[in-house]
Amino acid sequence: MVKEKLGINTICVHTGDIKDEQFKGAVSPIYMSTSYQFEDVAVKRYPRYFNTPNQEHLSKKIAALEHTEAALIFGSGMAAVSTTFLAFLKAGDHLVVQNPLYGGTSNFVREELSKYGILYTFTEGYQVSDFEKAIQSNTKLIHIETPSNPLLTITDIRAIAKLAQSKQIITSIDNTFASPIIQNPIDLGIDIVIHSATKYLGGHSDILAGAVAASQEHIDTIWNVGKNLGGSLSDFMVWMLERSMKTLALRVKIQSKNAKKLAKFLDKHPDVTRVYYPGLKSHPEHALAKSQMKRFGAMMSFELDERLNASKFLKALRLIKPSMSLAGVESTMLLPALTSHSLLSKEERETLGIGDGLIRFSVGIESHKDLIQDIEQAIALAK
Repeated sequence: MVKEKLGINTICVHTGDIKDEQFKGAVSPIYMSTSYQFEDVAVKRYPRYFNTPNQEHLSKKIAALEHTEAALIFGSGMAAVSTTFLAFLKAGDHLVVQNPLYGGTSNFVREELSKYGILYTFTEGYQVSDFEKAIQSNTKLIHIETPSNPLLTITDIRAIAKLAQSKQIITSIDNTFASPIIQNPIDLGIDIVIHSATKYLGGHSDILAGAVAASQEHIDTIWNVGKNLGGSLSDFMVWMLERSMKTLALRVKIQSKNAKKLAKFLDKHPDVTRVYYPGLKSHPEHALAKSQMKRFGAMMSFELDERLNASKFLKALRLIKPSMSLAGVESTMLLPALTSHSLLSKEERETLGIGDGLIRFSVGIESHKDLIQDIEQAIALAK
């Protein structure tokens, strides 16, 4: 495990910068070339090899934030997930996947892994006992997500890591909802950390990217598959991501502070029947979240009273945007049943507790008072 002896804001701003030796610019230059000269035939720079100057330097920033030896940047979060799974699983191997988790990951497992002869089991829940029950003699990888999308369940990271280590099983985690500002799973025993960098790392709703951080040994394994699958990111988008990550810590701290206030407001609102947010003391895993997260994050979900029409509520919002994605500086809401988990059947969603009226709320950096006022007026119009 590698930790830089720098503050989190300093890492966000300075680690991984490319020094402009000629013009001394404050911003890293962009290397748009797809062809590089090399003196040693063993050193080949090529965008698909994840080793252009911009790719290499941004990877250092991500690794520093996640306390790992190395990192890779991908064209999307799903490219990061799929490449990682295929790097550690082959025909006859078995994967244990947490249930619930992001719908895109669930769909990839169900739709693609059987084509490669890879077996898998979705857990019945997210407790350690659920994972232990799902493990088989050929299990090679356990994948978790905490906080989960969209119900904000909290999985005991330390306990899962300890269980896996006792059976020589590799572990991976989707850390998108938390971000490295909120949670560092490597410090808790996890082997591989995955991000949809489209979300908090990008933070401005204008970048599609993914990232994986791990030991150099694991990154080398993932790289070997990644260069064959070709899921690398263009250097312009890498540069955009590096620029955005300079404000990562500032953004996430403000968003988390806002989210706690919004969660308390919604929890007391007479027209809201339930709020899913680990920062509330009523959350069943509040104590666990407090033990493994630095803050409680800026994501939550809630359910309106059944007398209110959720779709009508979303359309009535003025500041908060009904939007597919999350984690931008602007607040967004959506119905998971129609978006992130639409690939699951209605029965599968109901089994997971994802009802048609569940609303996922990504809290931005706006004034929390303005967000509350917007919610109030939208509720009034949805009645």
